[in-house]
Amino acid sequence: MRETTGKPDGLDVDAMRRILTARRDELDRRLGRIGADLAQPGDLDLEDQAIQRENDEVLEELGEAGLDELRQIEAALKRVEEGTYGICTRCGKPIDARRLQTLPSTPFCGTCATKR
Repeated sequence: MRETTGKPDGLDVDAMRRILTARRDELDRRLGRIGADLAQPGDLDLEDQAIQRENDEVLEELGEAGLDELRQIEAALKRVEEGTYGICTRCGKPIDARRLQTLPSTPFCGTCATKR
């Protein structure tokens, strides 16, 4: 059962919103560039095609990681709007402000994060 005990001491939610929004915007731009690069027509030379395919695989992996982070950021921004940002989604206790500075989109306190 989750017990909500309030936001963490020393947490500036507005500053965290700005950090999350800036990261989201950066990811949007990066994902757009990745998509544009992947949409480029392939080379006709077989050797170049092999290299291009390897590069595309790396871009696809970067894109997937970016999409995962983007989903986490969107969820964190939703918690900001709902007034629950900084509260562990598992146990309902405040997430340490230092943890949020390091991992702004984390939904878990340090204790619950180790229980995954």
